[in-house]
Amino acid sequence: RRFAAVLKSIWHLSANDNPYADWILIRMYDGLVAIRKHLAQVITAREEEIERLKRKGLTLSVMGSRRPRTVELGFRSPYGYATAEAIVEFDYHVRMVKTLVHKDRMSDVEGRAAIREIGRELRALFLEPIRWERHLLREELRQLSRSDFLPGAEETARRRVRAAVALFGEVPRKVFTGAEAPRHSQRCVKLTE
Repeated sequence: RRFAAVLKSIWHLSANDNPYADWILIRMYDGLVAIRKHLAQVITAREEEIERLKRKGLTLSVMGSRRPRTVELGFRSPYGYATAEAIVEFDYHVRMVKTLVHKDRMSDVEGRAAIREIGRELRALFLEPIRWERHLLREELRQLSRSDFLPGAEETARRRVRAAVALFGEVPRKVFTGAEAPRHSQRCVKLTE
């Protein structure tokens, strides 16, 4: 929830034509896609292993709760739903690994390592945007936009730019020019030369 809330805040900042908001949205979405791709590969390998056992006559089913919880999702940004889907896939991976450990297809140590590997990736991804949000939502930087980078910008705009560059570094050129844009953005402004 915290990660989805942070991305929602940054998503709203993209309405100001904030290049740093675009940059973090691109990075976080790419991170979610990479983790989901990694999960898909690992899950496919585990499913193939279960299928091989089935062909030999031993049918396994992936563990699940006897009383699964149903949770209503109500995110206010598309990034919340992308995050929820990654968590659902991670949950399936964990249940599959625990099934394979329980059925003696993996050792306890191998099972914990398989879960920890992807769990660490998710946690690292979930923690990264918190620093960005903390700084980008401060009153001094909240109004930052691409127009602040123009040569004729006023002094307060130049101060915002200097502060943002000092905190986060320079925005990659493709992101700044709009050649690379976030999958979802609140930006209404059309970029010009």
